[in-house]
Amino acid sequence: MGKIKDIFSGEHRSLAWFAVIMTVGFIVMKLFGPGNTVIHWIEAKREIARQERQMEQYRRDIEAMDQDIDELKTNRDSLEKFAREQFGFAVPGEDVYIVN
Repeated sequence: MGKIKDIFSGEHRSLAWFAVIMTVGFIVMKLFGPGNTVIHWIEAKREIARQERQMEQYRRDIEAMDQDIDELKTNRDSLEKFAREQFGFAVPGEDVYIVN
């Protein structure tokens, strides 16, 4: 601790204070200043994490849709059920009631 006091009270004290002020100024500029700052890095990291979560949700949705498509391709009964539910298809002579 004595060496630090000697630096700030000795013959080079103005240089030491200049270095401290410039260092603090640099840190403040990197935190809050314009351009590429720490705050922008944090915001970018949050955005990337949000987009990765969204991509994972899309992957799960695509997998579920692929399973549905495979089921519709292989099972005629499921295809008929899908057509009836989604498009209101019916066998000739059959009454269809659509309730919303």
